[in-house]
Amino acid sequence: MITTPQSVGVYVHLPWCIHKCPYCDFNSHEASQEKVRSLEEEYVDTLIEEFNFYQDLIKERIITSIFFGGGTPSLISPKLFEKFITAIHKNFDLSKTEITLEANPGTIDIKYFQSYADLGINRVSLGIQSFNDNHLQSLERIHSSEEAKQAIVVVKKYFKNFNLDLMFGLPNQSLAELTEDIDTAISFNPNHLSFYHLTIEPQTRFFKSKPEIPSDDDAYEMLSLVLKQLKNSHFDHYETSAFAQPDHQCRHNLNYWTFGDYLGIGAGAHSKLTHENEIFRMDNTKNPKQYITEVAKQNFFPNKTLIPQQDLPFEFLMNALRLTHGFTKETYSQRTGLSLDDVKSKLHPSFQQDLLYEDHEILKPTEKGVLFLNEILHNLI
Repeated sequence: MITTPQSVGVYVHLPWCIHKCPYCDFNSHEASQEKVRSLEEEYVDTLIEEFNFYQDLIKERIITSIFFGGGTPSLISPKLFEKFITAIHKNFDLSKTEITLEANPGTIDIKYFQSYADLGINRVSLGIQSFNDNHLQSLERIHSSEEAKQAIVVVKKYFKNFNLDLMFGLPNQSLAELTEDIDTAISFNPNHLSFYHLTIEPQTRFFKSKPEIPSDDDAYEMLSLVLKQLKNSHFDHYETSAFAQPDHQCRHNLNYWTFGDYLGIGAGAHSKLTHENEIFRMDNTKNPKQYITEVAKQNFFPNKTLIPQQDLPFEFLMNALRLTHGFTKETYSQRTGLSLDDVKSKLHPSFQQDLLYEDHEILKPTEKGVLFLNEILHNLI
């Protein structure tokens, strides 16, 4: 029997950005600040209408997190964030909710960030990517290193809880340059860091015109450097790409990795919801104009699919094994309605390869397994 989670996360997609980066495969659409101003109010009203439809499905649950992602959410006027948050607050207690806003240094407006803090947003995730101007140019970021540093200063003034997004394995990046990026990030005393390996995804401009990136061996050396320096600075490597100071893990992402339920609102947003012993996935149409049209027609539950029971073990483990501290066997049973013993034969090769560890309560990747997660998942297929 699948246990319906008592909590739920809410993801809100704001699809516009000033410039789409060549490595980005997210659902983002280029628009000037003026264009966003002409579109944002109708779009946020549509978000509220969509949420109001779905709220009956989650009315008995606690909203533990709201995450405004994009695109570049910080392009949106504060008054519209306030309008959306107020609409949710009518029927849900948000006093202990983690509310995160993604922001890019190139779109920082000081007066906006004070407003964001005043209306209840309590966490900011800044898309820095690098403090090296050459690498920022190769990634086609719209900010400079100096603007990134100034943005962090602004965020620190208004928010106690903030994350910095950085990348490694960049075109022509050296270990010395990576070291400088790590040192610079740490110097601002963030309570959370996300370090992503640049991967060339289909449907991106980098895929069509591939840059010269570090070899797999060099990328491994870079990852080892990241792990070592952040460990020395007392960051807990709690998830594949995430590092946190004590009590500052990202609640919204932890919900994803523990196969929790989440409601995705907005163009291209994805949802996973448990209902009456079944788990469903849903995703919205990606085009913002079409999304608005579909909601106006009351066309909800687009692209709804049931996750077959036989797929639940892989779905759960694909997410939960990203957590370096693993998961409890009780959580596995609650979220899938199954026993972990049912997949022990498929896990056996990973135990033999010293990729997994278990005791009577938990299952987790070993230190080696953290680095070879794809091998564990391959063994499960």
